[in-house]
Amino acid sequence: MRRGKVYYKDRPAGTITETDEGEFVFQYDVGYIEKYPSDFISFTMPVRRAPYTEKRLFPFFEGLIPEGWLLDIASTSWKINPNDRMGLLLACCQNCIGAVSVVPIHEEDGA
Repeated sequence: MRRGKVYYKDRPAGTITETDEGEFVFQYDVGYIEKYPSDFISFTMPVRRAPYTEKRLFPFFEGLIPEGWLLDIASTSWKINPNDRMGLLLACCQNCIGAVSVVPIHEEDGA
């Protein structure tokens, strides 16, 4: 299982997880829901308590991953298969252009 902390405007907004079964889950943090109920990360993912679940990486998060020559550089530099979308999201999207970033959560971090 791989996980990342999702930030919106430098505020912790939620967590994205790739389960051992290959599903993707995005869950807004309870504190974020209470404090920022109208600050959604995407029109397709409005703030709610229920998690979002998909069989493939959500299109919004796919859009954060680099493309073209930049994807080639990232894939080669970090030795990540271009088809490993969660791996690329966690490796490349900590300092994205825009309001959303994704920071890897390591199991030893206790999060």
